[in-house]
Amino acid sequence: MSTHTPEAAVLTALILEAFRLNGRLLADGDRLTGDLGLSSARWQVMGAIEAVPLPVAQIARDMGLTRQAVQRLANALADEGLVTFELNPNHRRAKLVHLTDRGRLALNEVNRRQVEWSNRLAAGLAIETIEAALALMHTLRQRLEADHTEEA
Repeated sequence: MSTHTPEAAVLTALILEAFRLNGRLLADGDRLTGDLGLSSARWQVMGAIEAVPLPVAQIARDMGLTRQAVQRLANALADEGLVTFELNPNHRRAKLVHLTDRGRLALNEVNRRQVEWSNRLAAGLAIETIEAALALMHTLRQRLEADHTEEA
């Protein structure tokens, strides 16, 4: 039976903590958005198209989700009048998901709440600590993406 290197053992503990953190982030995101009829998942989709409309497949790739999951979320958002599907000049069948005025108002409110929430969470933390954590997460994501690319 093989054993973890000391680094891999700590990394495993970090990954498990990341899973727990993800659960907390999703729950808090749902709390921030619930009274607006949104969820963390819907907020993520809307945030992905805040600056520019994108096709469902691109949103899924950017978020690390399946295309089918994002399609279901986009359909639900469209049913509620928060997004629309528009023609894509670059692809006949892959329509662009676009925020409606109502969707933009809802997203603006969620973003306002997120600023207050993140300011509370960041209080008392050193920016260098946050930057180091961000850099490590970025590196790990890139390595996972490279592994996935090599497998495909």
